[in-house]
Amino acid sequence: MNALPVARLQFATTTSLHFLFVLLTLGLVTLVAVMQTRWTLGGKPELLRMTRFWGRLYVINYALGIVTGIVMEFQFGLTWTGLSAFAGDVFGAPLAIETLVAFFLESTFLGLWIFGFGRLNKWLHLTLLWLVTLTAYASALFIMLANSFLQNPVGSRVENGRLRLDDFGALFANPALAASLPHVLSAALVTGGFFVVGVSAWHFLKRTGEVEFFRRSMRIGVVAALVGSIFVVNQGFAQFGELAKYQPDKLKETGVGLPLGLMIMLGFVMFLCALLGALLLIRNWLTKARFLHYLMVAAIPLPFVAAIMGWLVRELGRQPWLVWGKLRTADAIADVPAGQILFSFIAFTLLFAALAVADWVLMARVAKRGPEPVEAPAELPVLSGV
Repeated sequence: MNALPVARLQFATTTSLHFLFVLLTLGLVTLVAVMQTRWTLGGKPELLRMTRFWGRLYVINYALGIVTGIVMEFQFGLTWTGLSAFAGDVFGAPLAIETLVAFFLESTFLGLWIFGFGRLNKWLHLTLLWLVTLTAYASALFIMLANSFLQNPVGSRVENGRLRLDDFGALFANPALAASLPHVLSAALVTGGFFVVGVSAWHFLKRTGEVEFFRRSMRIGVVAALVGSIFVVNQGFAQFGELAKYQPDKLKETGVGLPLGLMIMLGFVMFLCALLGALLLIRNWLTKARFLHYLMVAAIPLPFVAAIMGWLVRELGRQPWLVWGKLRTADAIADVPAGQILFSFIAFTLLFAALAVADWVLMARVAKRGPEPVEAPAELPVLSGV
């Protein structure tokens, strides 16, 4: 058995599934922060209920996403020891910073925000949520910093068979990062927007009540989806120009064509759906257009599928290099039997599948139940009743 295809499939599976959690987390926390900001500035009490409802969904996804991130880290030590040996001094630095940001700062601020409902001053409580949001974006920055280094290993040199970092600032100026980071962040905004719109549309279809609650939620979601989809398409094409500079043959690699075509198609479909929602928003028809409600419920998976296609394009096009021009993928695999890699691949896949199902079941349960009554207490609103 050849270990290389199994190891590549393992990395593709775990990274793609973890990436889906990350996208929804980034998108939802941004929208929840906007909702709470509007309420803190003197908005209607409905905005506080929206913060509590969508915040609960965000926390569920965040908690399970953290677990997938921990599991994914194991594969570097189990399967890709060659990468650590050759480029660990450079590649490991942004990952270490991301770990500190995500597992310490972000989690600390989030815990204070969760348990601060009804206990902290509203401005301090809002500040905590924006700190959660900023650290989440910082985490995304350092992850993309590490990935962009694999695409274009700037600021480094080979010395005694290992990569050494010469210029840490060059990692931030990497052209592989310039277009990809805004693309990922806007994709997260699209994902959060379509999720909020889709859940709101489901409640309109089921006539569960709370018309004003989900009307306001859908308006925020539509705006986020439209703005995000515009930037997704724009930054997606911007990456093609950057690719020509450091990976001129990337889009010609075997296997890239299919996910690339599907990604572009889905990008335009999402833009048209968001544009239609915006037009109906202007005409004040969001709550009346049932065809839109069916469309938006069906469109919830689109950003996730497009994200996987985009990730495949970015990673498949780098082959046969793991670190472009420096380290081949075949040379980065750990010196272990192929059967051991296959076993870890099956174990990781089953665990990720279980986490994904748990995430979907918990979020679906909370989403279907809808927001808490107006008179519900504010304490621990994102933990109760899950």
